[in-house]
Amino acid sequence: MHFSIPDTEDLVDEAGNAFVGYNIHINGLFHCTVRYKQLHSLHEQLLKDLQSLPSFPPKKLFPLTVSQREERRLSLDKYIQTIGQNTNINNSEILNGFLLSAQLESTIIQIDEENVDIFLMDGTKINIDVSVAENSSQVLKKAFRKICLDEKFHSFFTLFIVLQHAEKFFVMRKLQDFESPIITQKNLKKIDTRIVIGKWYWDTGFDDDLLHNATAQNLLYAQAYAEVKRGWIVTSGELRRRLGSLQEQKRKQEYLDIVRPLKYYGYMEFAPCICDYPQADTRVQVSIGNNELNVRTSSLECKQEIAFKVTRMRCWRITTLHEGNEKFEDSSEYNLELSFEYLIAKDHLQWITISSEQAILMSVCLQSMIDELILKKVGGIRGLENSGKTWTYMTRDGYNRVIKGSAVSNIFNKTTKENESANVPKSEPIIKKITEKFSAVKVKRSNAVKSSIPTVERRFTSDGDLLENNAFGMIGDDDL
Repeated sequence: MHFSIPDTEDLVDEAGNAFVGYNIHINGLFHCTVRYKQLHSLHEQLLKDLQSLPSFPPKKLFPLTVSQREERRLSLDKYIQTIGQNTNINNSEILNGFLLSAQLESTIIQIDEENVDIFLMDGTKINIDVSVAENSSQVLKKAFRKICLDEKFHSFFTLFIVLQHAEKFFVMRKLQDFESPIITQKNLKKIDTRIVIGKWYWDTGFDDDLLHNATAQNLLYAQAYAEVKRGWIVTSGELRRRLGSLQEQKRKQEYLDIVRPLKYYGYMEFAPCICDYPQADTRVQVSIGNNELNVRTSSLECKQEIAFKVTRMRCWRITTLHEGNEKFEDSSEYNLELSFEYLIAKDHLQWITISSEQAILMSVCLQSMIDELILKKVGGIRGLENSGKTWTYMTRDGYNRVIKGSAVSNIFNKTTKENESANVPKSEPIIKKITEKFSAVKVKRSNAVKSSIPTVERRFTSDGDLLENNAFGMIGDDDL
């Protein structure tokens, strides 16, 4: 994840005391505003489980001067970036619960249940009652209950925010467990967005298990049908007519039998963007799937398709630069680049750069694909249960909320005054997806323009010393 604290605000608590609020941005979007003491409380709780943490910016005995305030912001910015390097912290219920709690406390939205439409990829609507305080896993679980999906299939799907207007459709964000889908959607400030259920796995062999369940099969069919209709899955005229006939007859299994072997089935397609390969400023179409990042050039003079295998990416980085630092700044104003170092041939590594608004999502997809490859190699499982550990969230006003696991629903109801430690109802089990966190993040800043989010070099390792992609070692002589 891409963390930063680009700016601060002057706020007043319920007792009338002025304080400095630090605005945390995650993946280029404002997430929450917190006080210094809240981050310090988080640090102390993380220390109970982890022996090694970066030093926390020290307290000051007297009110901060302007220069000291900026110095503290920079120190906290560096701190939150550094803890983001630690996979154990990124996967912890404490951090996810803290971020969700802080997002809820920072919002001006009333924490009441509201009727929300969750969509399938083909536009099918699932209507459920959702609390703003529920995180992505809890909202997804409610939708699955509504359509009666067996719990063993839950971890194969996730929630996305997509932009859909007329014929325009692209995925904006994968929703994480540390955020409320409703709040995040409102923060994006785009009127044509939807919360959509989609597949979140890359090995299409998993389809074989899902197809035996009627509800899971319908989810796969809805996505395949939508991707054929949008042209993500390439079909010829005759094949398109045949699929159309099967769709009219609702012969879903036969439809999937035809579509599954097609090129780009199981891929996520991104909006057209710019790549510096095979030459600078090349207009390209990027798709990710089948353990590769696929680039198709759109030049009429020279159409070309290049497949970059994830196992041959030694490392990659995300560069995020933008002007201004408004709290709810539209993510389209960010200039994003995904650069990866690729083994073009034996002993020949080359950096490839893609400029796209969806660069962070591309990065998340690549990491998820690598995690899946590694888990498959070691015989790992796709999900873990919530440990149910109890921890404490300190509010801005200094009150402590006792929370179990990462679930924080109903503890920030603004229609009540429960400022003492709350009795939190037992949380529902949360199925955790394969991690999208990175083993190490090396921060670089550009001097060219003002950057509210750092340039981030993402590399992968199990020990934190040799910062390499763990899947990079899977390639053999035949791959070269």
